[in-house]
Amino acid sequence: MKTYFDCIPCFIRQALDSARLITDDENIHEEIIISAMKMAVDMDLRKSPPEMAKKIHRLIRQLTGIDDPYKEIKASFNAFAMQMYPKAKKYIEESVDKIEAAVKFAIAGNIIDFGVNAGLKNHHVRDAIDKSLETPIEPKALQRFKDAVARAENILYLGDNAGEIVFDKLLIEQLPTEKITFAVRGKPIINDITMEDAEFVSMTDLVPVIDNGDDAPGTILEDCSQQFQEKFTDADLIIAKGQGNYETLSEVDKNIFFILKAKCEIIAQHLGCEVGSMILKENF
Repeated sequence: MKTYFDCIPCFIRQALDSARLITDDENIHEEIIISAMKMAVDMDLRKSPPEMAKKIHRLIRQLTGIDDPYKEIKASFNAFAMQMYPKAKKYIEESVDKIEAAVKFAIAGNIIDFGVNAGLKNHHVRDAIDKSLETPIEPKALQRFKDAVARAENILYLGDNAGEIVFDKLLIEQLPTEKITFAVRGKPIINDITMEDAEFVSMTDLVPVIDNGDDAPGTILEDCSQQFQEKFTDADLIIAKGQGNYETLSEVDKNIFFILKAKCEIIAQHLGCEVGSMILKENF
């Protein structure tokens, strides 16, 4: 039976990172960490990491009264990515294979994940893009992705993090936008995107945008709103960004393409790849 015991230290670290964003008061830091550790004792380790992370971050919001500790960080990375957008769009438009180039940008953008790396800086994103553009996408996987997009009539694109959403936009611009609906989280959680981020980067001007009604850093279908569940069911292709969506949807019987960087050992082992690998993967 698969368990996620190794994820517990990550959740405790996330709790401390969030606490430090909220206040310099070490007494509050201590209260949050002790409360998170007590909660971890009673967690069902068979649940996915996003399910456990949701509980930890709800606790932090309850203890501090701060609804969105990462609000400024999200705004900063959205603005930074938008500065990069014109040059990235030009690169894609001049590429021989525009979809391949756009997929590489989308994967590179997945590095903007404060659940994994709270010390992320702008230069890390630039480095990730440079490396991504130099790394080939597995040709068969890329062709299957193109074929799936061409066949689909109703595509649901599940976004992930702030800043990263700009690179999702670059990819969506190379796809049939009339087929696509973009989804964000229902409430703030770490640096995951909400409707506010979609509006800031003008994703709402490109395709319809809905929220999933939940505050997990992934897509826990049974916890999502009925509207989102219906949209998910009706879609004949799901494009899912990031580790959280992979962790929560990889065993769902649905036509899904996952786009992400393997940023931790647990996910890398599950995918059969090295940490840092660029992933474009069908569900089955």
